[in-house]
Parts: sequence; C-alpha cells; structure tokens
Amino acid sequence: MAFDKFREECGVFAILDHKDASNLVYLGLYALQHRGQESAGIAALVPDGNGGLRIAAEREMGHVADIFTHERLQRLPGDTAIGHVRYSTAGGSMLCNAQPLVASTAKGPFAVAHNGNLVNGDAVRAELEARGAIFNSQSDTEVFLHLVARSLAPDVEGAFLDALAQVRGAYSVVALAPGRIVAGRDPNGFRPLVLGMLDGSYVLSSETCAFDLIGAELVREIGAGEVIVIESEAGSGSPQRVRTIRQAHGQREARCIFEHVYFARPDSVVFGRNVAATRKRFGAQLAKEHPVDADVVVPVPDSGVFAALGYSLQSGIPFEYGLVRNHYVGRTFIEPKQSIRHFGVKVKLNPVREIIAGKRIVLIDDSIVRGTTSKKIVRMLKQAGAKEVHMRISSPPTIGPCYYGIDTPKRQELIAATHSIEAIRDYIEADTIGYLSPGGLLDAVSSEGDNPERLYCTACFTGEYPVPSSEEELTLEETARA
Repeated sequence: MAFDKFREECGVFAILDHKDASNLVYLGLYALQHRGQESAGIAALVPDGNGGLRIAAEREMGHVADIFTHERLQRLPGDTAIGHVRYSTAGGSMLCNAQPLVASTAKGPFAVAHNGNLVNGDAVRAELEARGAIFNSQSDTEVFLHLVARSLAPDVEGAFLDALAQVRGAYSVVALAPGRIVAGRDPNGFRPLVLGMLDGSYVLSSETCAFDLIGAELVREIGAGEVIVIESEAGSGSPQRVRTIRQAHGQREARCIFEHVYFARPDSVVFGRNVAATRKRFGAQLAKEHPVDADVVVPVPDSGVFAALGYSLQSGIPFEYGLVRNHYVGRTFIEPKQSIRHFGVKVKLNPVREIIAGKRIVLIDDSIVRGTTSKKIVRMLKQAGAKEVHMRISSPPTIGPCYYGIDTPKRQELIAATHSIEAIRDYIEADTIGYLSPGGLLDAVSSEGDNPERLYCTACFTGEYPVPSSEEELTLEETARA
C-alpha cells in the first residue's frame, strides 16, 4: 500500500499470571507496531498497598520501543497486563485517547483496550452524557467503561456482557479486572483475536506474529461473537482456565478482507489463513485476470511483495526488487499530516535504475485510494528509464469508506468512487491498469465448502455494509448532493 492510504487501525495484547507480564506485553505490542504507530499503552494489575489490587497504566504518544524504557516497565510490576497500539479511527490524535483506558468502578478497577469502531458509539455517548456521564477522551472505547460502570450486573463479567449488548459495530476487545481477563469479538467478527499459551499462561493478541516473537503457542482463534474469561483457579501461579460466557451469532460473519490485503503482517495467521500465502494467491489470480507482455514484475514494498511473487510465478515474468524502501523512516502513510505523507514517497522509495531502465514493468500494489502516491511512483519509474509501466492492483477498486475501524477518506476522496478505471489509469499515468475482481479476491480466501460472500466484509469494494451506520447514511446523502 502506498503512503496516501488508509489510516491504520489498532492492535491489542494481553497475558494473565506470568511473572514477566508487562515485559511480554511490551514485546507483543512491538510485534503489533504495524497496526498503529500513534500511541501505545500497557495497563497492569499491581498491589495497592492495602492487600488488594489496583491498575497501573503507562500510556504515551509514539512508538512502542521509544515509550517503554526499562524504567517505565519497572513501574508495571504485576503478573497480569493488557496493552494497545493505536492509530485514531474514532477520536483525535492526543494522549487522552491513548489506550488502555482505566477506571475505578463499584465492581473494582477496570481497564479496556479495543480494536475496531462502534457504529453507534456517538449515539450511546450522547445518551450517557444526557444522563450525567463525564467523558475524558474522544475515543468510542470510553463508552465501554461507562456502560460497565453503570451496569446493574453483580460482577464484572455480567457488566461486560451488558456493555457489549448495547453497542454495534466492530470490536475485538480485551479488558482487565482483578484476577481475570475478559475478551471478546463482535458477532460479525470484523477484527481478528487469537488465544495462545506461554509457560502455562494464556495470552491474547490481534495477530499470531506476536506469539512467534515471545515463543507462545497458538491455541485457537476467538470466535465471532464469542466472549471469554481467562482466570486462575486459585490465584497467581495456579492452573488457568478459559470460560466462554457468550457465543452470539450475527446474521453473517464479516471478517475484514483488508486484513489479508494489507493490514496484517504477512507472517501472521489471520482468520485461519496465512497472510503471505493468501497474498500470493491474490497475485496469481491477478495475473490470470490481467496478463500483460512485460519484462519484470516489481512490487511496491513492502505490502505488494507477496502479491508480486504470486503474479510472477503465475505469469512467468521475473520478479525483481526495482523499488527499494528505506525502513528507517517509519510508516509515513499513517502520519496525520498530508504534507508528510506526500514527502514520504521519495523519502521511503527509490528506484533501482539498473533493474528499471529500458524495461516493461508490471508494478504491483495492494490498493489505490486517492491515487496521488501511485502517480508519483509511476513517474519515478519512468524517470528512472522504464519503457512501460503496467499498474496491477491485488484488490478491487476502493469505492467506499470503512465504518468498522479503518479511518479511510470520505467517499468523494476515493478516486475509484469518482473516476472510471480508464480515468484512473490516465491520472496515474500508467500504460495500463488492472484490478483484481471481487470474485477473484474472494476465491483466493475461500476453502472448499466456504461461502466467502457470507464470511468476509468487502464493503470498501462493493458499498454493501453488513452493519448499518448513521455515518454511512450521511455519506450517501452528501454524495447525492455533490
């Protein structure tokens, strides 16, 4: 994905009853850094000095490795902790919106970290404010805290279920309370969440790549609509157990297809599928649908690499790294300032002239959103001597914004929503352009017996939203008036 693209979502991580809890959460968040670079935080259960427990939290703007120094991690000495990396999807770019969010309630201390977006978050917040609630952040995640605190259920588990019953949209959420971690996914299963085991302790993560880093074993995926409680049977160091306290079912599953197209790390297993292998299938299908006579297949690094490998293997056209990425810059496409994103194209990518010059290039990227960056990359290749540049995109045209946790541009800012394919080709100055078809995309993620149209959310490509949103209605009205 080029750098004028989607703003990233979030990542969550949690572990119960492990002597190195906060350090392991730190490592887990480090592995999930690609899911959000705006802020990071860890909340841990620590002794309160009176024989009980309180929740200590450290949150800051910036990258995980910069925030969590040795001294800062020492302030989180407990054996149970949750963590979060964030890019703003609801709420602005400021420290008060960093997670996990922590509160004292009548049911005890409580902390929550959330990946996704509540489509009725604004409405629920307005109701709570009308009843006297005071909010400290702009994040829809704080709605969870208030709903838990106000619940009449006798315990945290019941209050958590009460809260989930009042919200709609996308959530993979982990919550921390004395003696337990509560976690769940929305009934449509938009965002991933997996359960693992390390040294007899259960861990939770947005992606399996974090398990690989700390040496945890994957146990299973948390099911769509499932809510679990992880607890020790008799205190720290005792055998742990996992209880499912809810198994809700939506009308259909709606796994975010963009986890496989772009968001997830290629070494992760997401929704039961290895991401790298899936992207190679996208590329192979793209080669079948949009063949071209060319000399070399070149990916836009890093997200286009595996699709380009698949295209190369299917077409027989050699694969080459014709663009080199500077990995020390950071992912500028999710920086908040537009000027930084544009500047980031030349900072982050440079053509290898010896590979490019005089060649007919198949340029592979995962998506085009506004088109401005694709235009600059095509120009860069032609200035480096490329004879032809044939743009191939390993997903369908993006015609609609996401309301489930990805802060995409408004519909009128999406080039495919306002331009024909030929007009897009003309704008980015490519010789030809080809997008993967919606059917080809779903075929690549389906197994025998699957009905991928009932398993994946493809709203950004089709405009068909599985969970209605007031924002969606407003955007449609704005588009009609435009």
